[in-house]
Amino acid sequence: MTIGVSNNIIKNVKSVIVPNTGGTKGIQAAAAAGIVAGRADRALEVISQVSPAQKEEMRAYLQSAPITVEAVDSGLIFDLTVSVSAGEETASVRITDHHTNIVSIIRNGKPLPVDAPSGNACASAAADGLTDRSLLTIADIYDFAVTCRVEDICPVLDRQIECNTAIARQGLQGNYGANIGSTMLKCYGDGVRNRAIAMAAAGSDARMSGCELPVVINSGSGNQGITVSVPVIEYARELGADDEQLYRALALANLIAIHEKTGIGRLSAYCGAVSAGCAAGCGIAFLHGGDCRTIAHTLVNALAIVSGIICDGAKASCAAKIASSVEAGILGYHMFLNGQEFRSGDGIVTKGVEATIRNVGRLGRDGMRETDKEIVKIMMDC
Repeated sequence: MTIGVSNNIIKNVKSVIVPNTGGTKGIQAAAAAGIVAGRADRALEVISQVSPAQKEEMRAYLQSAPITVEAVDSGLIFDLTVSVSAGEETASVRITDHHTNIVSIIRNGKPLPVDAPSGNACASAAADGLTDRSLLTIADIYDFAVTCRVEDICPVLDRQIECNTAIARQGLQGNYGANIGSTMLKCYGDGVRNRAIAMAAAGSDARMSGCELPVVINSGSGNQGITVSVPVIEYARELGADDEQLYRALALANLIAIHEKTGIGRLSAYCGAVSAGCAAGCGIAFLHGGDCRTIAHTLVNALAIVSGIICDGAKASCAAKIASSVEAGILGYHMFLNGQEFRSGDGIVTKGVEATIRNVGRLGRDGMRETDKEIVKIMMDC
């Protein structure tokens, strides 16, 4: 097997334990799991159902089948091609731009039809198979959160609440990674502020260490899905919020995180937990009755604090970055309550929340491009 991947894929898979593989790390482990036990019909849960016997088969496959990983520079941030051969038989599949966007299937040298768009797959939101996220603004997100029909959003949010809370609790109960979540509780107490931070970190502790529980993602990331939701859920329980209040707060937080990520791009040297943690702070502000102005100031304050955190791949330290980002989100809200704010001209902060979001997007997308390359070089040397 030969696996050609863009630098960001190498960065994000190199150090993380792949779920359902018996504790193995990296691209080779993920590929072996797909070959032995993958179920294409499960999409993003392709290796969610793996038997103990299949895990043994994976280990044997890794020992016997040569797997080569090569960096490719096609100009796409997300680009992955897997080519396999056995005797005279060959097959190759390429995915670009997002996780399930198959653009090419070749078997024995002959292209096969694919459902996903090919060619200029990243030319537009329609070609990307995704909603046009450029339509989002903080004002429109707030309006949607307070006016939408709850029955339209509760199915996906029910699953987010169930899955992401479960893995957070598992992270506190088990021994995962650097145990950031349980360390936070041990050292700083179980008040709601610290509990919200610790629960989010614990979910990442478990996620990055191969916990097999499912997670509902945000912006293509399990860590971001945990970060944007678990603190809001924890505050809702503390405040005695009803289901409708929680659904609306989660809708707001999830959409703000997506809005922040739109300008940055799917993968970057800018840590995605920052976007999610700052958005969680907005969801918490909403639960406390915050209006659109409150939400906007909370977000700007939070982004001014933690926008310098880098992404150096998925691994145990993500949980600590999540803790810092959620803390910044909560601090941003309390700053506003106390009449404090970062003002236009304070670094990358500028007048208006949308302009500040654009500045952050520019920083993550353009300003950190060379940083991203250097991070990958450093990681490959380790």
